[in-house]
Amino acid sequence: MKPIAVANQKGGVGKTATAASLGAALALRGLSVLLIDADAQGNLTSSLGCDATDLAGTYELLMDRSAAIEDLIVTTSVEGLMLVPGDLRLASAEVELASAEQPNLRLRNKRPVEGSFDFVFIDTPPSLGFLTINALTAADEVLIPVQASYLALGGLVRLEETIEVVRKRTDTQLPLNGLVVTMFDRRTIHAREVEARLRGHYGDLVYRTVIDRSVDFDYATTAGEPLLRYAPRSRGSSAYRRLAQEVIERAQKSDTA
Repeated sequence: MKPIAVANQKGGVGKTATAASLGAALALRGLSVLLIDADAQGNLTSSLGCDATDLAGTYELLMDRSAAIEDLIVTTSVEGLMLVPGDLRLASAEVELASAEQPNLRLRNKRPVEGSFDFVFIDTPPSLGFLTINALTAADEVLIPVQASYLALGGLVRLEETIEVVRKRTDTQLPLNGLVVTMFDRRTIHAREVEARLRGHYGDLVYRTVIDRSVDFDYATTAGEPLLRYAPRSRGSSAYRRLAQEVIERAQKSDTA
């Protein structure tokens, strides 16, 4: 189990959809998956049909030293897919952590016991702050969803700079698990050019699977269900099943390296 931060400092690139859909795809293969919602918007939590109003979650992980992650995990509609919910209180955590002891290590100190899950994904905010740095510090790898748009490439550069800062502060390698091309519009030359540019620069780090733009993601989020439950035969569900297979293969190679 290597916790993976799903990160991109640009919003609207399919980051939360990737965390939810990839997690569901892996769980439906019989694997145990934990998702940690570290974004104050709580979109990952709501997209999985969970109401965080009366639930303890990531806020407690960060701000309550006595809180254990095992006590904060809730189930989802997908067997094997578990969640530590996030909500608006995380916005307060950004302020509170500024004067806290070891503000960047709170989440790392609460990681699940090794072997508790096959995969752990941490959904991060689309901004640089204590929440994002906590997520990156708690992770062993970074998975980056990148929208097939030139504007999204700028966010990628800033994220790489942030990752480098975390590496220096924590003296860890924090390698890239890979990049996933998302919100891909096959009708446009622009999208194909961005994909080609990403593959030319990052090579095999870019996953073969490409996630097409689809309204099904919006409908699934509104319904509070993972896409693979809401529309299992959709193109998006098929893509995330293929991506799950690639993620498994990379994890196996990493474990034997």
